[in-house]
Amino acid sequence: MKLNIKKITTKSFLTVLFFTAAIVQAQQDPGYTQYMYNTITVNPGYTGSTGALEANLLLRSQWVGFSGAPKTGTIGIHAPIGNQKIGLGLNIISDDIGPSSEQFASGNFSYTIETSYKTKLAFGLKAGVRMLNIDWSKGRFYNSDDVLLNNNIENKIMPLVGTGAYLYSDNWYLGLSVPNFIRYDYYDDIQESVISDKLHYYFIGGYVFTISDNLKFKPSVLVKAVGGAPLATDVSANFLLQEKLTLGASYRWDDSVSALVGFQISKSFFAGYSFDYTVTKLNKYNDGTHEIILRYQLPQKSTAIKSPRFF
Repeated sequence: MKLNIKKITTKSFLTVLFFTAAIVQAQQDPGYTQYMYNTITVNPGYTGSTGALEANLLLRSQWVGFSGAPKTGTIGIHAPIGNQKIGLGLNIISDDIGPSSEQFASGNFSYTIETSYKTKLAFGLKAGVRMLNIDWSKGRFYNSDDVLLNNNIENKIMPLVGTGAYLYSDNWYLGLSVPNFIRYDYYDDIQESVISDKLHYYFIGGYVFTISDNLKFKPSVLVKAVGGAPLATDVSANFLLQEKLTLGASYRWDDSVSALVGFQISKSFFAGYSFDYTVTKLNKYNDGTHEIILRYQLPQKSTAIKSPRFF
């Protein structure tokens, strides 16, 4: 990344690189603060689980003010078909960091079985492609005389295959997934080079407590494990007031604290916003992270399926 920081010293520059390295090594795949509304991105077993068609758009701008910082956008759409046991979906992700740009496109399939009167277990599969572009001239170490840094990567296509399991009822859920089993090349912003990826394992869970007719509380957690890196853990707590307003907070272990707000505009439309404040020394060099999500859901045909208001 090209640092655009006033009067930055060599010591400060090295400090930024050190803490950025720790974060990037733990998060080769894009991360999201509002993961509880964007589960299809990390677990294909979620596909069709809302009981009706759902579409969402998420935009994330990380470390605002830090030149070359990650910018991510996702579009997801999925729905159950037939007897509600099969779910189909489509997920598209665009992720930019420094001189690299990556796009992911995958189709999702899930099959659901009833394990009890109120509990369902879905097995999901996703398959698609990933495209990598790198323009080395936008890198911070670019040298026009370096042969390696003059060999751009353009539209490199790689396959993507992942799977997941999603167990849920009307007020709780648990999920385990591997979004991609195929190890591929990706851009490492610390070494400013292309290196081999590692498998990512995701665990997600949440529970909705009904405190009163007008107040619900949902704690949730997302844990990501990557070989050779510490666990990346998000712990969140959201309150739903009057079936309309959502207020909450989140903590990403040793990384950031977040404030979340959402509003159920209508029975079908939901809008959410989160702001992350970095708790590492990187907070001296950026103005936080902003994330917006818009979600549309068709009304459910059956109330036997879980409530769409929280997950």
